[in-house]
Amino acid sequence: MSLSLRVVFLFLWTASASFGTDFVVAAYNLENYLRMDRHTKGETVADAPKPEREIAAIVKIIGEIRPDVLGLMEIGGEDMLSDLQARLRTAGIDLPHRVWVRGADEERHLALLSRFPITQDRSQNDVSFQLDGRVQRMPRGILDATVQVAPGYRLRLLGAHLKSKRTTPNYDQARLREREADMLRKHVDGILQKEPSTNLLLFGDLNDTKNEYPIRQIMGPNRASTSLRDIWLRDSRGETWTHYWKSADIYSRIDYILVSPALAPEVIWKKCGINDSPSWRDASDHRAIYATISPNDR
Repeated sequence: MSLSLRVVFLFLWTASASFGTDFVVAAYNLENYLRMDRHTKGETVADAPKPEREIAAIVKIIGEIRPDVLGLMEIGGEDMLSDLQARLRTAGIDLPHRVWVRGADEERHLALLSRFPITQDRSQNDVSFQLDGRVQRMPRGILDATVQVAPGYRLRLLGAHLKSKRTTPNYDQARLREREADMLRKHVDGILQKEPSTNLLLFGDLNDTKNEYPIRQIMGPNRASTSLRDIWLRDSRGETWTHYWKSADIYSRIDYILVSPALAPEVIWKKCGINDSPSWRDASDHRAIYATISPNDR
């Protein structure tokens, strides 16, 4: 190819990026997509995988959303991520690029699958802090990956899965979640104070409702240059819950997609939501959430 043709090709490629196709980012807590002891028909089966019926429902739901970027929580080892990746590919959803985070929790992990190339992986596997005079670690770490959506457009994604409200003998679960939120806010500040124009999206199962300290802390001061804006997601009926806690019989909104001030104008708000497939409970105790973004800096 001659130099002049290469210049023309580059110009057209860059121009197309300026008017790029909208893309979808989804986030989904898969509820133990891993090998573990499972109770079935009154018996305990050791080291059992997630049941095929549940996996089939997960693939169906992801197929309904058809994400270009997919954030995952409660995925097992890298072999489990490969398993899901292959099943999605068979279903016509090819997400070849990936990040997997090794946190303090050796069983449940954060991960990212993407149709777009991942240009940087700055995930933090070991995030430690003091709590009641003892060193604690974020069980799932912080996922931090940048995807190249188009030649002129990049999206930086942070993923988090904060401690659940289930009690533990080693620490106060609520206080641990507060400290996790402090560390996540510190990470966000480090990005946006340095580069306020960053197209930043934070997804995750934050295990708290919006009125509680962890969510307010992660979102940051209102209208500040480092604040994150909540995409107030709803399903087709206008309902906002994302999780059903069966033992407490509670429906709540604890899964979020938050965006930086620079990214907010590019969100296609009418094309964001919560998947309300009738198969949602066959798949997980969470519902998948998603946002549509226009890859044009505004």
